[in-house]
Amino acid sequence: MTESTVSPDQPSATLTARQVPAFDTPLWLGRQHAWCVVIPVINEGERIKNLLARMKALAVEGLADIIIVDGGSHDGSLERDALLTAGVRGLLVKTAPGKLSAQLRCAYAFALDQGYEGIVTIDGNDKDDPEAIPRFIEALKQGVDFVQASRFVPGGIAQNTPKSRDFAIRFIHAPMLSLASGFKWTDTTQGFRAYSRTLLLDPRMAIFRDVFSTYELLAYLSYRAPKLGYRCVELPTVRRYPKGEVPTKISSVKGNLSVLEVLFRACLGLYNP
Repeated sequence: MTESTVSPDQPSATLTARQVPAFDTPLWLGRQHAWCVVIPVINEGERIKNLLARMKALAVEGLADIIIVDGGSHDGSLERDALLTAGVRGLLVKTAPGKLSAQLRCAYAFALDQGYEGIVTIDGNDKDDPEAIPRFIEALKQGVDFVQASRFVPGGIAQNTPKSRDFAIRFIHAPMLSLASGFKWTDTTQGFRAYSRTLLLDPRMAIFRDVFSTYELLAYLSYRAPKLGYRCVELPTVRRYPKGEVPTKISSVKGNLSVLEVLFRACLGLYNP
């Protein structure tokens, strides 16, 4: 585990002046826990079903409320009865334009409005092992504001990671964000994370802006949170790519160039409010 050491007093924050994409809420059973797990998906098919089954076996629903935020799936993978059986308490469906960051703004705004103290986010493509979720929640309980999953710290496991992606993370993405933010990151493209309510509501973060539409929010949070003195940690996790398949929504050339552009803009502070 790597950890930052600065944790200053936090300012008061409000939910005023939010820019949140439009979304529907076809399923909401109400808040049961102080924590929630947000799962962004779009046409994940059997992958989201497998992830939910693994979370069910781990009894995650006994620790945190499970909320899926859908970017517009049409593959039948989010059938209501199946979600209820899996322990899902909420389904949000984004109806406005935008990709991952827009989905996350929908879910984070909704979760904060429900009063959750912290949010864990895990991708719906079943690459991450949800066994780490209780450890993420425990870190939040201990006062950590930003938990980042890492397959590269001691105890972490990376399986079948494409060589080009492994290189880009280790030698471009993580080093640049580490240098710019002042915190030693090792696995900055991962969406498996957890955030405190205080961090997400801080007006100096200002995450509810339309500039966050594709993959900007992940890089921005990794840059901005340490700069503002928030307590950040990396925890070891397992990330497995299926053999012969790369489940990702990022296209090989154009998408990767876009991710690099976002990285440079974040490191230069161009997303700062």
